[in-house]
Amino acid sequence: MLPEGDLDQESRDRESSGRAWRMLALLSLAQLLGMSMWFAASAASPHFRSAWDLSVAQAGWLTTAVQLGFVAGTIVAAVFNLADLIPGRRYLAACALLAAAANAGLLVVGEFGTALALRFATGFFLAGVYPPGMKMVATWFRARRGFAIGTMVGALTVGNASPYLVDAIGGADPRFVVWSTSGGAVVAALMVAIGYRDGPYAFDRRPFSWGLVGTVLRHREWRLTTGGYLGHMWELYAFWTWVATFLAASSASRAGVPWTGGYSTTVKLAAFAAIAIGGLGCVWGGVVADRIGRERFAIRALLVSGTCSLLAGLFFGASALVLVPLVLVWGYFVIADSAQFSALVTEVSPSHAVGTALTVQVALGFLLTMLTIQIVPAIAEAAGWRWAFPLLVAGPSFGIWAMRTLMRARGQTSELVRSASAGP
Repeated sequence: MLPEGDLDQESRDRESSGRAWRMLALLSLAQLLGMSMWFAASAASPHFRSAWDLSVAQAGWLTTAVQLGFVAGTIVAAVFNLADLIPGRRYLAACALLAAAANAGLLVVGEFGTALALRFATGFFLAGVYPPGMKMVATWFRARRGFAIGTMVGALTVGNASPYLVDAIGGADPRFVVWSTSGGAVVAALMVAIGYRDGPYAFDRRPFSWGLVGTVLRHREWRLTTGGYLGHMWELYAFWTWVATFLAASSASRAGVPWTGGYSTTVKLAAFAAIAIGGLGCVWGGVVADRIGRERFAIRALLVSGTCSLLAGLFFGASALVLVPLVLVWGYFVIADSAQFSALVTEVSPSHAVGTALTVQVALGFLLTMLTIQIVPAIAEAAGWRWAFPLLVAGPSFGIWAMRTLMRARGQTSELVRSASAGP
């Protein structure tokens, strides 16, 4: 058996191959295109609010319904072990096509309730796009796994931001946003179906088991990793969902006029930049985390993003020259650590349950996001948008505790392994 250092070098040699990088590029582009549907309705929410006479909180359900559908999809996938039983290429491609169809349905509905059902369906099928993609890219990378998953999540982040850019370019017509994002998902499905194959680090497969979720839940290191992820998710989607509204309300406050509910082109572009810049954060985070350790990097990213959530209230109503840089820094760090929680799951979970472990982690994280997405506008309605974001610091605080505890747990595990290897 090769020493660990030689295994790492062997992994790096394999990962330097052109095919590994082509698969990373393919999966990253597929995530960018497929996940662009997530905020399609949010970017065009001023149109839907006007058409259906919705409040800000009701418009928030256009995103919350996606979160709820995603959670339902991940729970179904976890219970039936879908990510560990169905080949990733077929699973991802089929789900991307079904999500594209549900998203396109927004163009033919005439009332809010049906739109919510379609957003739920979109999220349900996107559960077969994101978690399987992380497992698929991990089959091609081991020594640089943090960088690889970080690159893919970075592409996903840009995809989530893209509806704001598309809306800024296409104007007030929501059809431009919906058609472009659904079309991108169809392209993603075809790319993966035709071009993807598993890499040399494919995970073990086993027959279906009702107890696989229980196996995952009983694993302490998985629970701590997921605790860090939950702290991260408490903050992430609330920021992404409401950053455009926060910027618009701040601009109106500075001008001394009430916010009427619309987004200027400047606000749309600033919101796109605040979300999309996280793509760079993910890639940078993967490089740094591979070098200093995933837990250490996550702690640093959570510390910066949590600080930004506290500063948001102080900067509300300030000049865009001050406020926009703050949300850009926040957007960079709020997602920079996300891929590392997934990479940690691939490292600490039983090999035969990695797909299910990722799926359960993601399900719990997105279930939590539904709470903060609704809490933020409720606080804004009661106390104003100045005070809407500071509560988000609770998530990073908990995440930092979980990562510090995981570092101690993994350190103790390593010591036990070394002692057992040394013998009496």
